[in-house]
Amino acid sequence: MPELNDTPAGRILATHVGSLPRPDDLIDLLVAKDRDRPYDPALLDRRVTESVAEIVRKQVACGVDIVSDGEMSKISYTNYVKHRLKGFGDPEPLRWMPSDLKAHPDYAASMRANAKLPNLDPPACRAPIEPGDTGPLETDLANYRAAVDEGKPAGAFLNAASPGVVAHFMPNAYYETRDAYVLALGEALAGEYEAIHEAGFLLQIDCPDLAMIRHMEFAGRSLDEFRHAAEVGVEALNHATRNIPPEAMRMHICWGNYPGPHTHDVPFAAMADIVFRARPSVVLFEGANPQHGHQHEELADLPIPDDKILAPGVIDTNTNHVEHPKLVAQRLCAYADIVGRERVQAGTDCGFSTLASLPRVWPSIVWEKLRALADGAALATDRLWGRKAA
Repeated sequence: MPELNDTPAGRILATHVGSLPRPDDLIDLLVAKDRDRPYDPALLDRRVTESVAEIVRKQVACGVDIVSDGEMSKISYTNYVKHRLKGFGDPEPLRWMPSDLKAHPDYAASMRANAKLPNLDPPACRAPIEPGDTGPLETDLANYRAAVDEGKPAGAFLNAASPGVVAHFMPNAYYETRDAYVLALGEALAGEYEAIHEAGFLLQIDCPDLAMIRHMEFAGRSLDEFRHAAEVGVEALNHATRNIPPEAMRMHICWGNYPGPHTHDVPFAAMADIVFRARPSVVLFEGANPQHGHQHEELADLPIPDDKILAPGVIDTNTNHVEHPKLVAQRLCAYADIVGRERVQAGTDCGFSTLASLPRVWPSIVWEKLRALADGAALATDRLWGRKAA
């Protein structure tokens, strides 16, 4: 497999954040497993294996360069952790609500009524967090290796939850402080991070906590308190990845992948210095939706370390509108103007199926969007390398 953070032959690589639509029958099995309902483990294993192979083939066919396993084995990008770490027990109600939804209770009520705010009943931490069953990860790695060897994409990444996002969604009912909980999670997750790297895949750490907790868990609290929590999250992440080269890692930040007004999102400038202290070299972030489409203007005024590659979202993951490839190219060129064409990749705002049972974008439209992403990256390449106007 080539060095996955290089730009081969001088071009913009197309990638995305990770989760993709799962087949309906697989969703039923994942929900049953998550809810401790009866299900057929052998059937689940078979359908995950088949679905990973199929999802890699479909990404390659759409022109995606750096692919994922679509998170086919996971009910969500955080809840899966309860099957891999020790220390979690009975659920505890989350005591926060996004402040933008609080400001629009009529809309929030409509979202609930239409099952747009599902409750996965995440477990709480009720004992020391320690590494647990490695079987699910080993299965993920084997499935993905077989699919990548068959599909032969230019590159491949595998998602893993950050210490901070696990702490955000799985409440602490054991450690004396949130900081201690986050650091313990970092220590326990290090093995999973290293195993992904050692298997030959890019490690993507999903870190929405570095932005979205400002208007969720830390709503109504000071900016300094939020920044401290983000700093501890990066400290835990950096410690957990100390044995992995930065160029072998990506990180994703976002402000919450839900179709709300997002009028309370913290500006990138308010925590960019913290984000850029994290070790992963590629930073994926929102850049397409109506609240963050201007993000290149904020970044143009910020110091960006020379070793960072930007993978802005140029495709919105909450709307069924399909972006025109020329719009994708325009967005990519705006970031290339800031850091140079060699340090830009084409990404998506977030995953297309952050929660397996609740896709924001109709599954067939996801593939139209990914084709537009790849086509737009090709147009941007033509413009940036002087081949023809985009």
